[in-house]
Amino acid sequence: MTTTLTSSVPSARPTAHPAVRERSASPAALVGLEIRKSLSTRSGRTLALASALLAPGIATVLALTSDDDLGSAAAPIGSLGLVTVLVLLSVGVLSTAGEWTHRTVQTTFLVVPHRGRVVAAKAVATALLGAVLAAVATAATAGVLALAPLGDLTWDGVPRAIGVVVAAGAAFAVVGAGVGAAVGNSPAALTGLYLTVLGVMPVLRLAQPGIAEKLDPADATLGLALGSGGTTQVLVLTGWVLVSLVAGAVTTRRRAVA
Repeated sequence: MTTTLTSSVPSARPTAHPAVRERSASPAALVGLEIRKSLSTRSGRTLALASALLAPGIATVLALTSDDDLGSAAAPIGSLGLVTVLVLLSVGVLSTAGEWTHRTVQTTFLVVPHRGRVVAAKAVATALLGAVLAAVATAATAGVLALAPLGDLTWDGVPRAIGVVVAAGAAFAVVGAGVGAAVGNSPAALTGLYLTVLGVMPVLRLAQPGIAEKLDPADATLGLALGSGGTTQVLVLTGWVLVSLVAGAVTTRRRAVA
């Protein structure tokens, strides 16, 4: 009799691997990181200080040297607020174009490979930074005007002027970030922006005021701050923000990282 022994061989089972969750920074953490990065360089800190101190500094000089009766405090707050928001363009540009210029964008995209998240975080960060710096500048300017011997100042329209400058500070900073991301070079982005806003737009206002009214962000800001602006001026600022952000996002997605 032949006995057949059958050995049972256990079937190979696939090795179970523990599920690994892809951990990424939260949106709030990314925004905080971008704010710290904007203020981590000497140029970033210098521009942030300039945007916060330039307007109240000019207000102090004017208060000490001018004998004119200003009448309303809203006018100097709005006019000097325009100085603040123009400086904030540079803060926005350096937050994005500065990374391409100094080659730090490689590290940024290694940490956060999703470029859309990076652009969104930079937009929110520059908006917050711009709003805070504009608020500090306008509050300091209002304080200087309140303490200066300028006669009987009226404060009608001051809350509106401050609100417009704070909102414009956020908008201009985001415009700078969008243009900086689209151009990818800090000197080129800064030159192009300031040449357009401070050079082309004033000439256009003289030649074609109707067209300039629908395009000039500085004039729109001043008009809103002084109470003479309306829906057109709001749309002008909104258009600049949207166009610059879309251009920056699309270009950032397509640009190769050397």
